[in-house]
Amino acid sequence: MKQLTRVFAIAVLTLAVSFLALGQAQSKKMVAKNAVDTSTPNIVSQRTADADVAKAVIEMTKAEWASEIRDPSNLAEQAKDMADDYTEFRPEYPTRLEGKNQYVRINTAGANANPKPISSEFSPKVQVYNGDVAILSYHYVGIDKDNNGKTENTRVKVTRVYVKRDGKWMLVHKNVGSDPLPK
Repeated sequence: MKQLTRVFAIAVLTLAVSFLALGQAQSKKMVAKNAVDTSTPNIVSQRTADADVAKAVIEMTKAEWASEIRDPSNLAEQAKDMADDYTEFRPEYPTRLEGKNQYVRINTAGANANPKPISSEFSPKVQVYNGDVAILSYHYVGIDKDNNGKTENTRVKVTRVYVKRDGKWMLVHKNVGSDPLPK
């Protein structure tokens, strides 16, 4: 009789554990289903917000280029959206430029000698993180014209990092790398 009681107790316990596990699985499925259903509007609104950020960052970049074309010597206008702690890597410099002031000083020296872009193509991709960080990467292909009218093709790969500070998007880092034609 003791053995029968023990077998019966094990069977009841096994059944109870099985029902408990089944109930938890069903509960998790409902939570997961509700999470997917309720998050869909958030995904759509996040995509819209990200698209707005992408548009703003691309417009800032194009405005910087337009300023450079209008007046290559007006570095203050070109650097207006740069953070004071801006940094930059370029193939022309052996080191990282540290700070907006250093960028302006170095580029002021060659502003009048720099070629002016006369044509360009731009293939942007913007990645947005937490609504306050945006990374813009693109290939730039253009034609530059110097003061003597000589033209030169330009190909570079660029990454720009923007951070939203006090409600304003600021360029905090740019990396420019040459993109030579394949051989």
